[in-house]
Amino acid sequence: MPFVGLTGGMGAGKSTALVALERLGAAVLSSDAVVHELYAHDEQLRDAVVERWGEQVAPDGVVDRSAVAERAFASDEERAWLEGLLWPLVGARVAAWLSEARAARGGGADLPRAAVVEVPLLFEAGLDGLYDATIAVVSDEAVRRRRASARGHASADERSARQLSQEEKARRATYVVRNDGSEEELEQVLSAVLDKLEV
Repeated sequence: MPFVGLTGGMGAGKSTALVALERLGAAVLSSDAVVHELYAHDEQLRDAVVERWGEQVAPDGVVDRSAVAERAFASDEERAWLEGLLWPLVGARVAAWLSEARAARGGGADLPRAAVVEVPLLFEAGLDGLYDATIAVVSDEAVRRRRASARGHASADERSARQLSQEEKARRATYVVRNDGSEEELEQVLSAVLDKLEV
């Protein structure tokens, strides 16, 4: 079963692509969803961010992700601290999930065509070597900006500046998928990618 890393810039449509891949028969996991879960349930993580940045990042004991992001993106040092804390935890969750997906495949149930993990900072974090193949979702800049602002990403420019350009992501990826049209068109292109992965 191919193990695939999915990435792309803000607003390119990574999450949409992940949902489409699941419809097409892949086992999928969002690293952002893993981070959400960790913030909600990992008390050591919550305690660490509170110790670093104060009670205001976890009012009533619940981590406020936007407050954490605001502090983490304030400087390279703060971001590196948070990444050093989060990435090993996310990596452990991904490894456990992959083991389960491979066990399901061996069990003869509905066999996943691939195991796909959405990782926004796949190349920046040097994680691409863990995967059999990588997919970069790219989109027209105006479309990306519109999507990002519609989701309330006020610091989109600042966050994007800390990421590789989508051109560089595309250059490094095994497969590049354009997402400027409809979801149906995106799904057709992704289906072709899965066909290539299964060969």
